[in-house]
Parts: sequence; structure tokens; C-alpha cells
Amino acid sequence: MNDQPVQRFHDRPNTAARLHARLSRFRNLLREKWWVLVLGAMAGAIIKIVLLWNAPPSYVSVGRMIVSMKLAIQPASLYSEELSNFLGTQAALMQCGVVVNRAHERVSAQKPEIGRHAVALNVSVLPKTTIFVLQATGCDRDYTQAFLQACMDEYIALKKEMRSQTSDTTVAGLTEQVMRLEKDLRRAEAEMVQFQSTNSMMLTQEQGNSPAHYLTTLYQRLVTLKSEYALLQRLTLDQNLARRQAAGGTFSLGNEPLAEGNDSLPDTNAVALTAGGTPGQSSTAAGDRGDTAYLQAQQQLLLLRVEQQELGRYLRPNHPKMIAMQEDIARREELLKILRTQSEEQLKNRKELLAVEIEILEKDLKAWDARNQEFQHKNAEYQALKANVQRIRALYDQLLATMQTLDVNKEISPESVETIEAASPAYAARLDLWKGAVNGALLGLALGLGLLLVLDRLDDRVGSFTELQDLFDENVLGQVPREKLVASKRQPSLILPEDTRHSFVEAYRNLRSSLLYMTEAGNRPKTILVTSSVPNDGKSITAANLAITMANAGSRVLLVDADLRKGTLHRLFGVSPEPGLSDVLAKGTAWETTVSATKIANLHILPAGTFTARSSELFISEATQRFLRDAASRYDYVIFDTVPVMAADDVTCLAPQIDGVIFVLRAAFTSARVARASLESLYQRQVRLLGLVFNAVRPSSEDYYYYRYKDYYRPYPSGGTKTAESARTGQA
Repeated sequence: MNDQPVQRFHDRPNTAARLHARLSRFRNLLREKWWVLVLGAMAGAIIKIVLLWNAPPSYVSVGRMIVSMKLAIQPASLYSEELSNFLGTQAALMQCGVVVNRAHERVSAQKPEIGRHAVALNVSVLPKTTIFVLQATGCDRDYTQAFLQACMDEYIALKKEMRSQTSDTTVAGLTEQVMRLEKDLRRAEAEMVQFQSTNSMMLTQEQGNSPAHYLTTLYQRLVTLKSEYALLQRLTLDQNLARRQAAGGTFSLGNEPLAEGNDSLPDTNAVALTAGGTPGQSSTAAGDRGDTAYLQAQQQLLLLRVEQQELGRYLRPNHPKMIAMQEDIARREELLKILRTQSEEQLKNRKELLAVEIEILEKDLKAWDARNQEFQHKNAEYQALKANVQRIRALYDQLLATMQTLDVNKEISPESVETIEAASPAYAARLDLWKGAVNGALLGLALGLGLLLVLDRLDDRVGSFTELQDLFDENVLGQVPREKLVASKRQPSLILPEDTRHSFVEAYRNLRSSLLYMTEAGNRPKTILVTSSVPNDGKSITAANLAITMANAGSRVLLVDADLRKGTLHRLFGVSPEPGLSDVLAKGTAWETTVSATKIANLHILPAGTFTARSSELFISEATQRFLRDAASRYDYVIFDTVPVMAADDVTCLAPQIDGVIFVLRAAFTSARVARASLESLYQRQVRLLGLVFNAVRPSSEDYYYYRYKDYYRPYPSGGTKTAESARTGQA
């Protein structure tokens, strides 16, 4: 015995499998309840025909209108049609409540003697045209024609009103917009004038002169002075003198003062650097002349030394000419020293002058750079004000021109809506019974289909293996296909020795192998109880056929009919119903004497015996435990067939004493809620559930794949086996 219940869990089917199972379930429902759809279609057709036949006569009037999609109005006008939905919009407008109500009022005013009648208005559009066909259907001939003509007239009048309202709205909107823009334009112009009056630099920019241009001139002059200063610093006096001699003149620096604290820009032509030999009116003119004298004295000294060397070849050193020449050279050398000293001082002064001027230029650059940034900011603000004025003025001029040229009354003519065919005299509508019958049949079919869908949603019966996996976590031991029922017993017959129901037999063999090779921990169950939730699930035939297949495998099997209220196993095997299990438990009869042999080898049956309503008390007695021990010791397997769980308390009393329980569910019959309640009742009693058996599965179900290959069950002429040649070729 096992004190703990055993459950096996499996993976839930995925969404695709569930959808497939639902579709398969609904197809099975259609196969079973197809007559609901047929009755619904027939009832709908009959009801529709009766309604049409008994309906009062109706009359039809037809008219045609053409609506132009392009209106001759100015492009600036705000009136427009929605081209993408034009046809649908106009058709809806023709059938709107305003047009219909006005049409009824017009007919009542023109022909009060006719009275008011209900009229159905239908509007359609001829393909690839803007021609609308209006059809009115009513019970009065004259009123129908008059109503249709009134609808066409009222539609034209409504279009005119809409255009007139649109034109008035357009003019009013344009006038309001022009007035607002005029105020904005005046305000923008005033802001620009005020800005110009407080920023005189804008006038300078308008004249083509700006701080940026003056900054460029200052930068160029500063670069030139820095280059000159760096060159004077690196060259010696002789190199400077030689450079100036080679240049053929002197460098003159302009000495115009830089004005500070003045908002006006100086003349950039006055800030210049001139190069050439003309000394000009500068402080360096005297230095330039001194440099020239120094160079001339140096040249004269060189000439005297050359002349002294020439005379020295012919005259002695003490010769008066040589002495005079020597004295002259000495004087020249003294003069050259004096001139050199003067040139050095002049070069030093020039360097100091360049440094001072560079410092002044750098200060000016910083000041004018700040002024330039301020100028750029104000210039950007000025340009924004100017652009805003131009934008507002352009829009103002455009709207003003539109108002001057807009004439709605002239532009809307000619009329874009015309009646091309007035309402025809109403004629009697042809009674189309066939069309009505088809419509009624379709409606009835739809209602029947909806009813089946509702029934399917309310029905929780397990219809397929996928649904079984989705609803239950327990292990499925096997699936038994549905077989033809015996007419007298309304249930499948027992398995025969040479049974031709191959898939049916193989399903029970599969159930047998599931029990023999279970991978659960613990001993293999010897006592097995077969039950279900409600009657007619097929538990009795399942228990009987399971016992037969186990006996055919060589096991000694005792099949016990534990349904002491209405057992049926004795009828299946053709044995006497009494004495049986109830006599053993209630009267103390030796159970060995009540066991009957069957036609199947190794299979014995213990019938239910005398029917009793006290079976629950009998199953919890000591006699039941003694019988279970004795039977399990003498047989390999003892299989019990009991009452359904929801029928009586017998199963919940007997099952805890059994090694394992097999729970049977019948496809498309067993309620999932009832089955789950039954299983929970067993679990509460610490019952060991071996698994589920899915009984009476439709073989054509798409998730039933087992034992469909009939070629494997054909008898073979030579001893019932394939020959070697047929096995190689794959022929049966």
C-alpha cells in the first residue's frame, strides 16, 4: 500500500496547440449538431418568406443627380471639398436627418391630403462616375415620388446654404485676420524705429563700415609691427644696416594717434604702414641719415685701407704719404666709432618705439573686439526685427489682396449640383422571395452558429487529448479509440482472441505496458481499482479489457466487480451474479468459492453478488482488508471495477486500501469540473492515482495518432508471418 498520492506533471500545450484543439472541438461539435444549423437556416428562410408575403405592398421611385468635384472658386478661398472621401460624404449628406426631415415637411406642405408615410431612402454611386442614384421605397405611391423629389431639392438647397455660410465665415475670418496683422505690423515697425534711434552703429553698418573691418586693419598692422620688432631683436647692428642697405631705403612708421573714447570709426586709410626710401615726417628720419653716414664712413675707410696697401708696395712706412695716409685712416676709424655708437642708440630707440606701439595696438584690439561683439549682438537683433516686419507685411499684403479680389457669389456659380433625372413615378416593388429566403437562411445560419458557439463555451466536456493535457496535470496512461457499440448492450464488447479491432486492442495493450513499466518509486501495484466520475464513462469495459490483456500476457488476474449496487461484469463474461463479493464481505462466505473461471486463460472473475446499499460500510470492514491480502497473495493482479466517484461513497472508502487507482474519462462526455472534483476527493483520502485513461476517443481526431497502420495487423498466408523477401521489399 502507498500512503501518499502520486501525481505526474507534464508540459502544458502551447498556444498553437490549444487553438488547434479548439478548432478541432468545434468541428466535432458541428458534426454532432449539424442539424442545429440546418434548422436555423430553414427557420430563417421560412420566417423571412412569411414576413415578405404578409408585408404591405411597397412602391419604388428612382432619381439621379450629378455632383461636381471641382468648384470654380478662388484658390485663396477657404471653401473646399474632401476629395478622398467625396463620394461617401455626399451620399451620407443626401441621407442625413436634415435632408430627410425637410423633405417630409415639404411634402406635407405641398400635399397635406396624402398624409405622412415612412419612406426608406437608399443612395448609390455609379461606378467610375459622380452620378448618384437615389431610390425611395414607401407604402404610398404618390408620397414616395414626392418625397424623393423633395429630398433631391432639399439636398441642393442644403449645399447652397453650406457654401453661403462658408463664404460668410471666410470673409469674416479674413477681415479679423487683416486687422490683427495690421496691429502687429505697426507694433513691429515701431520697435524697429526705436531700436535704430538708440543704436547709431546700425547707421555705420548701413554705410559699409563696421568694427569688424577696422579690427582687420588693426590685426594686420599689429602683425607687421611684431614681425619688425622680432627681426630687430635677432639681428646685429651690422646685419640691420646691411638689410636696410639691401632694401634700398628705410622703414617709416606712421605716427597718427589712435582715438579712444569715440564711437565713430577712424579712417582706415590713415592707419597704414608705408615702406620705401622716403623718410617722411617721422621721428626716425634723423636716424636714417645717421645710418647712411655710418655706411659711407665705413666704405671710405675700406677704400683708404686698400689705397694704403697699394702705396705700401712702393713706399716705405716712414714716407710722408704713408704717414699722412695712416693719420687719415685713424681719423676715419674714430669717426666710424662715433657713427656706430649713434647707430646703436638709434636702433635701440627704434626697438623701444616698436614695443610701445605694439602695446598700444593690443589695447586697442581688446577694446574694439568688445565693441565688435556688442555690434554683432545688436545687428542680429536688428535683422530679426527687420525680418519680422517683412514677414508680417508680406502676409498682410497677401490677405488684403485676397479680400479685394474675393467675390463668393460670382465664384460659386455655375451650380456644382444638378438633377439629371427627376424622381420617376413610383412603381410596385417586385416581391423577391428567393432573395428574401436566402437572406433569412443566412441570418438563421448565423444565429445557429452563434448558438453553437455559446453552447461550446458553456460545455466543459473534454473533447481531445490536447484539452485533457491542458486541463489536467495527471499522467495519461493511454487513449482508447471509440468503437461501434453493440446494439443490445450499448457498449463495446470484450476483446476476443482473434479480434479484428486492431487499434482498440492495441490501446489496451498500451495501457498494460504503461502499468508494467511505470517509473514511479515503490513497488509495482498488484491491486488496481478502476473508476470514473460519473456513470457511462466506460470504466467497467476498461477494467474488463485491461484484465483480459494482462491475462493474455501470462499473469494470473482476478477481476472483482466491486460495484455492489448495480454491477455488470457478470453479464459481460456470462457467469452467475451470485454469490459474490457482497456475500463474502457481509456473510463471511469464503471468497474462493465465489470465484468463477472465464473463457480467457489465467483470468478469473468475482461477481458483485447480492446488490446492497450498505457497500460503503462493507468496504471499511476488517473483512475487506482480509480479502485484499488473500487475493493479492494468490494472484499477480487484482483489478476492481467500482461505482463512479460521484455516484456513491464506495470508491473513497475502498480506494485508500488499494495499491493504485486508474481514473477513466470519456471523450466528449465527461465534464472537466466534475472530473476535477472527483480527483480532489480521491487525493483527500491519500489515494495513489496511477494515471488517467482517455476513453472513446474519436479516431479521426487530429491529435490521435495511434494504431492507424492496418498493414501491420494483416494475417500472412505462410504461418502468419512475413517472408524474408516481403520484409525486404516492404510488402505485406
